[in-house]
Amino acid sequence: MLTNKAMERRGLGVGLAVAAVLGASGAHAQGLGNSPYSRIGLGEYNANTGGVRQMSMGGVGLAAPNAVNVNELNPALLYYTSRTTFEAGYNGQYKTVQNAKSSSRSGNATLGYFALSVPLSTKWGAAVGLKQVSTVDYEANTIENVVGTPETEPARVLNQYKGTGGVSEAYFGQGYRITKSFTLGFTASYVFGVVDETTGTTVQIANSTNRLINSVDREHTRYSDFAFRTGAHYRQKLGKSLSMNLAGVYSFGHSLNGQRDLTQEQQFADDGTLAGPAAAVSNTRGRTEVPALAQVGLSLDNDKNWSVNFDASQQQWSKFRSFGDAGVPLSNTLRLGLGGELTPDPGSVEHYFQRVSYRAGLTLAQLPYQPGGKTLYDRAVSWGFAFPLPTATPLEATTFSLAFTYGVRGNTDLLGDAGASNVQENYIRGQLGVTLNNRWFIKRRLQ
Repeated sequence: MLTNKAMERRGLGVGLAVAAVLGASGAHAQGLGNSPYSRIGLGEYNANTGGVRQMSMGGVGLAAPNAVNVNELNPALLYYTSRTTFEAGYNGQYKTVQNAKSSSRSGNATLGYFALSVPLSTKWGAAVGLKQVSTVDYEANTIENVVGTPETEPARVLNQYKGTGGVSEAYFGQGYRITKSFTLGFTASYVFGVVDETTGTTVQIANSTNRLINSVDREHTRYSDFAFRTGAHYRQKLGKSLSMNLAGVYSFGHSLNGQRDLTQEQQFADDGTLAGPAAAVSNTRGRTEVPALAQVGLSLDNDKNWSVNFDASQQQWSKFRSFGDAGVPLSNTLRLGLGGELTPDPGSVEHYFQRVSYRAGLTLAQLPYQPGGKTLYDRAVSWGFAFPLPTATPLEATTFSLAFTYGVRGNTDLLGDAGASNVQENYIRGQLGVTLNNRWFIKRRLQ
């Protein structure tokens, strides 16, 4: 019987083809909606791309100061927090997953993140929050003929794969103004989560009247440990109405403590009842090495109503190890994003839509998987809006933001002569963000 890790050692080409959509047309869970690529490593990893404002600009904003939203993408930007701000984002997704032979559709909705930032002084801002770091969500079936059996009455093996769970991050970040133009930030996080993966194997023998037995391996892994990120931001006037911003963020590589429990059981395939007692195979403690992430950003703005932003990031996935095993070899990744926002007239009284912020962006990212030695890409276009409530005052304000992304991940190119292929995901994601701003700690003056 093959466990998930054993299957990974058979090679990435087979691994992703196996995680295709055969027989999984109705599958969707709490995370991504049947994402085959989440079967590798820690799942689909969110490489510090921020909240609803950043999503609508193509995941950029490392160097884009903002006093309305929580700037947790770069902790150095927390200095620009002018009012106590609470923000929450709710995610939705609909996707089509296909290989060279079949396709399926799935969708999901879930809480994306929430954060609270507070200006502690004129030079110091801080934030706490919770967000998803990685998501595991896949379900797929494959059928393979058993080598050596007669072609007239072949025996076949049905493999069933399923994974759910992910890793989250609870963080505390701070941003300080060092000079008039230069700020530094630091974030400490507690990273935790659970991943459950199941591999089921059923041997189907032609013309047999015996009840089919499904042998199931269940792998339950718990993760927890601390992680750290630092950021810097520099702002320089280029003219009367033009400013340039430069930023860098470095997320240090870190280890996650893990405990992995493996159990095996047999079920009758027709009704799922146990055919025998479950057996605990192993209980293992180990560590998962999460690679470092380096990000740089450039932004231009007029300090009033528009900004243009470019971000680049690189992550060393070639250094990924889990419980001492590299699993499927991964490659370092590069991600590029270009985006901007425009608010026609933030102070308009007569025309509400002049106060609405309009955002858009483009993203090109390498995936860490290289089946057949070829790089796979994630290409996406994003857009969004921020709608301030008309009841806003200097002391408090509420903004509803919408962000949308349409993207294509991977391709359906064939792998070798066995008929297996890569997997392509066509997805549209949406996020609803709610931002509440309030002025705290006001000193009352007696007239």
